[in-house]
Amino acid sequence: MIKQDTYFTDLEDKYGAHNYKPLPVVIDRGEGVHVWDVNGKQYYDFLSAYSALNQGHCHPRIIQALKDQADKLTLTSRAFYNSVLGECEKYITGIFGYDKVLMMNSGVEAVETAIKLCRKWAYEVKKLPEGQAKIIVVTENFHGRTLGVVSFSNDPDSYDGYGPFLPGFELIPYNDLSAMEQAIKQPNVAGVMVEPIQGEAGVIVPDEGYLESISKWCKESNVLFIADEVQTGIARTGKMLATDHEDCRPDIIVLGKALSGGVLPVSAVLADDEIMLTIKPGQHGSTYGGNPLSCAVAMEALKVVEDEGLVENAQRLGELFRERMRAIKSPLVTAVRGKGLLNAIDITPFGDGKTAYDVCLLLGDNGLLAKQTHVHTIRFAPPLVITEEQMHECADIIESTIMGLQ
Repeated sequence: MIKQDTYFTDLEDKYGAHNYKPLPVVIDRGEGVHVWDVNGKQYYDFLSAYSALNQGHCHPRIIQALKDQADKLTLTSRAFYNSVLGECEKYITGIFGYDKVLMMNSGVEAVETAIKLCRKWAYEVKKLPEGQAKIIVVTENFHGRTLGVVSFSNDPDSYDGYGPFLPGFELIPYNDLSAMEQAIKQPNVAGVMVEPIQGEAGVIVPDEGYLESISKWCKESNVLFIADEVQTGIARTGKMLATDHEDCRPDIIVLGKALSGGVLPVSAVLADDEIMLTIKPGQHGSTYGGNPLSCAVAMEALKVVEDEGLVENAQRLGELFRERMRAIKSPLVTAVRGKGLLNAIDITPFGDGKTAYDVCLLLGDNGLLAKQTHVHTIRFAPPLVITEEQMHECADIIESTIMGLQ
């Protein structure tokens, strides 16, 4: 088991809220695909802060952009214009092909923004009866931790003890096209919101054609298709957006995490004018949203993705990784799935009720950090700057760790 000086963990335990259960490793430094703990041990990072570190830890170009802007101007609020926001908005809308972008901070803030935009559009453009707009969501979703978002979760850990909840959502099974088609055709439906791949649920990849069908039915019924790409976007799945794997263009795109390369919180909501301009001055916003520091960082983070070919690297090395995982000859590995460099394996219980968490501890001992999701799934999501040689080395670590359990 990973051994660490307990000074840092004891501090968090005594002075911090107990809302997380981290693996027992205290990270002190990061660079590229590697992190080092307080004892100087080096690890491969195969979580990437839940896909926020697609460009790798402390990418020098992104850090330099941060330093340059921090020396000049960090925050104005939106009470005034600043010299960076407009350039950032132009750059982001150009990359993703939407009329407008609304910059926020955390991913869940962007999700809440998308919900508000969808409802505003429903009343002002679609002319649904006030207070009757409904958004279709799916089981096992994870869109964040705010009260509004957990109102439509079916995970008791997310919602238990937090009621009463926000109405206006209908939960249907994920990856069930029949249920989706029927739901979209109901009266007063404003939108459908899905994750293109469900990360927290265990990297659940829907059947081919699922997203394209949702997009088609939404257009036919004048319903907005909202894609939460906070975890799957910015090259993670081998496309710039996970929805790019299919022939569809969501009406609203939600981005976060890797939009800043893991340097600071930056999120964004993209939509065309008909949707975005339903929100007027004073009706929504954020003191820090669109601040010059985060805008400078976001632009450089996106440039790194393009300049370093991270979309292509994720696609190529993702195929290699899944091939290596499927080649592991162990009854403990019951499933391998993913797209690009967002992948997972399922582990059958072993020993005296040991689970994926115990495998993660052993992987840490062997120099690779990964985290289980739920009980029996390990998510593998390294920074997209990983090389083929490093990927083989990491696959060797995973294989030898699992084979050593037999």
